[in-house]
Amino acid sequence: MSKAGTLYIEQDSPIQKMDGSIKFLLIIFWTSSIFLFQDLRVFIAFFLVGILLLRIAKIPFSSLKPLFIFIILFTIMNSVLLIIITPQFGSGLAHSNHSFFKLKAYDLSYETLWFALTLSMKYLSIFPIMMLFIFTTHPSKFASSLNKIGVSYKVAYAINIALRYIPDIKDEFVNIMHAQEARGLSFRKKDANMYTRLKNYNAVLIPLVLSSLNKIELISNAMDLRGFGKYKKRTWYSWQAYKKRDFLALVLMVLVLLICIALKSTLLSSFWYPFS
Repeated sequence: MSKAGTLYIEQDSPIQKMDGSIKFLLIIFWTSSIFLFQDLRVFIAFFLVGILLLRIAKIPFSSLKPLFIFIILFTIMNSVLLIIITPQFGSGLAHSNHSFFKLKAYDLSYETLWFALTLSMKYLSIFPIMMLFIFTTHPSKFASSLNKIGVSYKVAYAINIALRYIPDIKDEFVNIMHAQEARGLSFRKKDANMYTRLKNYNAVLIPLVLSSLNKIELISNAMDLRGFGKYKKRTWYSWQAYKKRDFLALVLMVLVLLICIALKSTLLSSFWYPFS
C-alpha cells in the first residue's frame, strides 16, 4: 500500500504509465471476452496472460496474496454450492451424463464437476486484470482520465474517494477487531468454534458500519464547505494527455475482442467437455 493510503504501488513499468481510462477499458474488454466463452482452455490462457501482465507491472505477490486467498475461497464455496444444488447442470450443457456419485434422487455427474472447474477458472481469469487495475492505477489520475472521456467529474471524484477509502476500511476493521479481542471476544480458530467466531464478527461489523457512515458525513460536509459541485466543469492537477502507448493498448484490446468474437462464432461456440 502506498503512503497516500491507497492500494496503488509506484513502479517503473509500462503498465503504470498507461492512462487510467485505458486500463478501465482493458477491464471491460477483458471481462467481455471471457464471458463470451464456456471453455476451460480459454480461461487458462487469459489467466496466464494476466499473470504475465502482473509480472510486467512488478506487483509483489505479498500484496496480492490476501486477495488471491479470498478469490480462491470464494470460487471453492461457489463450486461446492453449485455441485450440491444443481448436480446435473453440467450434463445439460455437455449433452451427456456420466454419473460420479449417486444417492437416491441425488445424482452428481462428471460433467457438472467439469463445469464447476470451468466456472472457477473463469473467476480466476478475471482476478489478474482486476488486481492490475487496482495496484497500478492512482485514484486521482484515474478520476481525471474518466472525466477526460466524458464521465461527470462528480462521478469520477466519487470513484476516486471510494478507491482511496478501501485501505481505510481494512485498517479500521483490524483496529476494531483488536479492540474487541481486548474485551474478551474470540476471533481465532484455536480460541472458539466457527459459530462463535461468526457471531463475534457482528461486534466488529456494526461499529465498522457506524464509523464508515460518520466518515462519509465528514467528507460530505468538507466538500460542501469547499463548494464542490457548484460548477459544471473542473480542472485536474493530475491530468495528462493520451500517448502512443495508450492508443496501441486500445488497438490491441479491440483486436483481441474481435478475435474472441470470431472464435465464439466458429470454433468455441459451446461448453467444452473433452470426455464426451
